[in-house]
Amino acid sequence: MFKTSEITSYEIPSDNVLNNRLFFAYLEAAKCVKGNLLEVGCGTGKGIEVFAPLCENYTAIDKNTALLTHLSSKYPQYKFIDAFIPPFKDIQSDSMDSLVTLQVIEHIQDDHYFLREIIRVLKTGEKAVIATPNKKMSLTRNPWHVREYTADEMFTLLGKYFTKVELKGVKGSDKVMEYHEQNRRSVQKITRYDIFNLQYRLPRQLLQIPYDILNRLNRNKLMQEDNTLVSSIGLQDFSLSDKPEECLDLFAVVEK
Repeated sequence: MFKTSEITSYEIPSDNVLNNRLFFAYLEAAKCVKGNLLEVGCGTGKGIEVFAPLCENYTAIDKNTALLTHLSSKYPQYKFIDAFIPPFKDIQSDSMDSLVTLQVIEHIQDDHYFLREIIRVLKTGEKAVIATPNKKMSLTRNPWHVREYTADEMFTLLGKYFTKVELKGVKGSDKVMEYHEQNRRSVQKITRYDIFNLQYRLPRQLLQIPYDILNRLNRNKLMQEDNTLVSSIGLQDFSLSDKPEECLDLFAVVEK
């Protein structure tokens, strides 16, 4: 129902590496969760069972109506807000004790407005966790993303709004990086036919469906070629690093 290459599924074996990479960030973010929690961009709800037991009140906001309808039915005890972000509709200022937003900011047109909204809803002295792909490690342009950030760019951006910024990265093991290298070589075989560099010249919306199809085919191809590698990668293959510029994802803990 919700399976695209941007929304991963535990039911699709070829998504195993990315699923574990993303879920690792949820487990790390959980260390900062408390009180009234707002999850901005809850997606398929991976974080609900991780975060909800750790907070007093769980609230999520997302633009995907179908997903939120499903989650509201499954978890009637929690609050789900259906809205395009920013702004954070129906969230009072200075009302949140913690906030988590993972793999979201790269999709936001006005990232400054997005961060101002985080500042608005957080209580003074409280923390938010923000994760996003490391631009340096991207294999090709992702047309679903408005932009991506290097570690320096993210640190500078966050420093404009928050009193404290701790920027780390989600690092992969040797097995993960072997998979990443196989993925890079496979993508290069596809993009070598883009002799006019259209992936960077065309409006990103025109590339979203072709990208999604090719991305899914590529993940399936990598699994078929080396299924043992893909299936063997788990949460133990990811860790936080103090060298975010070398990591797959950027992972920031910021304080208002």
